[in-house]
Amino acid sequence: MRISVTVITKNEEHNIARCLGSVPFADEIIVVDCGSADRTVEAAQRFTDRIIFHEWAGHVRQKQFAVEQAAHDWIFSLDADEEVSPELAQALERLKTTEPAADAYTVKRRVFYLGKWIKHSGWYPDRRIRLFNRRRAHWGGIDPHDEVRCAGPVGRLEADLLHYSYRDLAHHLAVINNYTTIMADRYAEKGRRATWLDLLFRPPFAFLKKFVLQAGFLDGWHGLLICALTAYYVFAKYAKLWEKGRGGR
Repeated sequence: MRISVTVITKNEEHNIARCLGSVPFADEIIVVDCGSADRTVEAAQRFTDRIIFHEWAGHVRQKQFAVEQAAHDWIFSLDADEEVSPELAQALERLKTTEPAADAYTVKRRVFYLGKWIKHSGWYPDRRIRLFNRRRAHWGGIDPHDEVRCAGPVGRLEADLLHYSYRDLAHHLAVINNYTTIMADRYAEKGRRATWLDLLFRPPFAFLKKFVLQAGFLDGWHGLLICALTAYYVFAKYAKLWEKGRGGR
């Protein structure tokens, strides 16, 4: 079993070395960059010569493009702001010496947010498929929320993928603004419309789900912020969809 690691980038000079330096198990590393204006490419060149420019095509298609450039069928996909923990790297090294029993494997993603590792709030264990056989799985989902889709058996790796999500609250809010615009656009393209019920009930339900059912209160002030901003995300998404449905009125 040989593994190709794929990463898509744009302006990730502060993250990319940590990311690529955490994959000693990789048989090749492929970085697909869509035009970084910083030193992302120079930093990545310390780890690989497989750096490919590809015009931004959306989260799903950009990641699938990276998969298609790989020399090996087994793919481990990373975001540039993620890091493979030593425990996960060891688990992957062990897996390489066996005949895989599944077509894809999930990992637990642990988020570092405003100086603290988050243990609840729906952010942990946040299992995601990141290792998969590209002959049996592919990237799908609705931008910007991509996901690996696999029709065959999916196994579990019991080690953490570390995610350094947001630099600060301003960065978090900027991402929310960007992502909610993308989501509203995708919903509108599919003919969805927002109602006052969406705006009134969906945000508080999102807050209660994360804060109570997913134990966000156990993360303290960090959990309160995460849950409140999740509710704001939901409100902004449907507010923007409502705005689009007004037809400019």
